Amino acid sequence: MRIAVDARELQGRPTGVGRYLAGILDAWATLPAASAHNFILCAPGPVDSTLARGGRASTIVTGGSGTWWEQRALPRLIRRTNADVLFAPGYTAPLLCPAPVVVAIHDVSFAAHPEWFAWREGLRRRTLTRLSALRAARVVTISEFSKHEIAGRLRIKPSKIDVIYPGAPHLLVDRAQPGPAQTILYAGSLFSRRHIPELIAGFARLARKRTDVRLEIVGDNRTAPRIDIAGLAAATGAGGRIALRSYLPEDQLAAPYGRARAFVFLSEYEGFGLTPLEALGAGIPIVVLDTPVAREVYGSAALYVERPEPALIETALERILGDEAERARILAAARDTLARYSWRTCAEQVLEVLVVCSRCRASR
Repeated sequence: MRIAVDARELQGRPTGVGRYLAGILDAWATLPAASAHNFILCAPGPVDSTLARGGRASTIVTGGSGTWWEQRALPRLIRRTNADVLFAPGYTAPLLCPAPVVVAIHDVSFAAHPEWFAWREGLRRRTLTRLSALRAARVVTISEFSKHEIAGRLRIKPSKIDVIYPGAPHLLVDRAQPGPAQTILYAGSLFSRRHIPELIAGFARLARKRTDVRLEIVGDNRTAPRIDIAGLAAATGAGGRIALRSYLPEDQLAAPYGRARAFVFLSEYEGFGLTPLEALGAGIPIVVLDTPVAREVYGSAALYVERPEPALIETALERILGDEAERARILAAARDTLARYSWRTCAEQVLEVLVVCSRCRASR
């Protein structure tokens, strides 16, 4: 079977969707069930060639970008390769596709909270995502929370949606020498829903009491309306102990994780949330906002903050740094939490959905 994959998210600086797709492709490269299939990575430019290892995947490229490439160029690539099915891992897919489509929708924040997006971008996302889901043979998502949101906010039948948990990210982290500072780490794109200003304010409160604490924030600033994160940090008076980096490639992420004593992720709305799992896998206790999806994904392996208020954040940060019993409890619970998430299992289940949907074409 020929499986086409929209591989745009593997270009440039891959983040959430790109890392999700990379995890699946990496598992397919060694999965016995995948050996009978040809995977065709379709993109408007070069993608990471290491993901096509083992002869399991080839890459086909044609020019263009954005929605135009998706709606016009990608269907032509699918016809050219005579693909049996298309896997679209990033929310949307061609509305007139010559093959059955399986689309992955990770969350619907653009529908749940349109105020977090520029109006034109929000409208594009809401319209294309819903139409893509309606026209797809199947929709896959990454949590029961997201399935409920997709069904309710996009009006998609729940029976059409498959929940397939992603794998837990794994970094080779050296925790032997974390350094003298008590470093708190945030990693992930900076969205309005992740309450970075409140995190900075909470950290600044703690920094006034303790001289040994430091905050590292790693991620591109994608807030809308745009928030001057550097300016906020400087205005607190603790800016000298707040390090901001826009992006680190995966092979350089191990260093900040190695320095961190705690990880914080105060997201109000996620489909899943991979980076806190990455921290747990590296042996770092996590602080997260208390939301239904956080409870579903992390279970008891977290310290939960009830609301994104600086005083509550300060209290949680102080506890996660100094309460050894709480730290031990979280890391003990992390073993069972992490065991729930496997890229191999995820890749097997996505492949099963693709195989079933490819039969739609064969029966035409």
